[in-house]
Amino acid sequence: MIQSLRGMNDILSEEYERFEYFLSVASTIAKRYGFHYIETPLLEETALFKRSVGESSDIVGKEMYQFIDKGENDVCLRPEGTAGVVRAFVQHKLDKKGGIHRFYYHGPMFRYERPQKGRLREFHQFGVESFGVDSVYEDALMIMMVADILKALGIGYRLKLNSLGDQHCMPEYRKKLVTFIESCDDAICGDCERRKLINPIRVLDCKNEQCQNLYTNAPKLLDNLCDGCQNDFDTLKTILDQHNIAYEIDTNLVRGLDYYSKTAFEFVSDNIGSQSAIAGGGRYDRLIEFLDGKPTPAVGFALGIERLMELIIMPEPVREGYYLGAMDVAALIPILLCAEKIRRSDKAVVEYEPRSLKAHLKGADRINARYCAVIGENELTQNSIWVKDLVEKTESLIPLNDFFV
Repeated sequence: MIQSLRGMNDILSEEYERFEYFLSVASTIAKRYGFHYIETPLLEETALFKRSVGESSDIVGKEMYQFIDKGENDVCLRPEGTAGVVRAFVQHKLDKKGGIHRFYYHGPMFRYERPQKGRLREFHQFGVESFGVDSVYEDALMIMMVADILKALGIGYRLKLNSLGDQHCMPEYRKKLVTFIESCDDAICGDCERRKLINPIRVLDCKNEQCQNLYTNAPKLLDNLCDGCQNDFDTLKTILDQHNIAYEIDTNLVRGLDYYSKTAFEFVSDNIGSQSAIAGGGRYDRLIEFLDGKPTPAVGFALGIERLMELIIMPEPVREGYYLGAMDVAALIPILLCAEKIRRSDKAVVEYEPRSLKAHLKGADRINARYCAVIGENELTQNSIWVKDLVEKTESLIPLNDFFV
């Protein structure tokens, strides 16, 4: 028997209801904030992610589904969503048009890593990207949007904040950090040795416990911010305070991707084990330029949908739509015609096998329909359809010519 590949799961029944509910809630909130849907390809040039995510990241270095296609192109399945949206933004010359462009997206991403609870090789993200706003107020808006989505889903969280500085203060901080790393060179892991040469700040994100203990004494980025970055960070905290959004400062929060600057944030849950991050994002003002676009300020976030699935509090199920059944083979044609009328404005599910009224009522319960509509021998004679409202517990016999006119 052929089975799904390891780390690539099917989404069925109740789990799909949760999945669909999440997308409905998140998309509705994104639209309320003035964002528009964008769809980008699952397959992109590998160079896109090497230039954006960065070769120092584990994503590019170890986890991408990369291959040479039949046209000799070096391609890969997208491991994250931001780079593809930025590529589309530049390719369609939106950077040249100026103004503000706000997008949201959702879909599958692919990373070849060890599958575990809440972390799969094919996983799904919901993301938001904003281009053209050079203001920390847009950073705050992103955080407020995530908070609104999680609140609507009934999910508790802790918010972590940090600032990664910019081109004015980051170079000097990087020198101090490299000096510190070299002072404990013989104790750091192999990954940190590699990161030290390519992107030193990423050592702070190392999951090795020995390294984490060492970096407790490393210089802090927040102690090395320039006036502009410090003012932005102070303003962000003030905005969150005013909106009663609690946060904690995490000086080791650097995000896993190379293109972030200034604001970095992460939402974590204490209810999903060690893989506690459920959403994260920040500002990436230089990424558009890295991908040959006109310098454009940008900020965004992404939520890992699989990590949220168990945490979502589903609303009470509401009976909706029609269940239609025949008690006689001859009733199937009028039943199908009735279903066609209903589907112009409502949900209709047809049972093709002639059954007893009791069996049809059970079938309506099984799909949580509000109405059970049945045609039997008597209804055929009277050219009518029997309908029971399973919420109000009322019954009626309706002439077929008057049914859903």
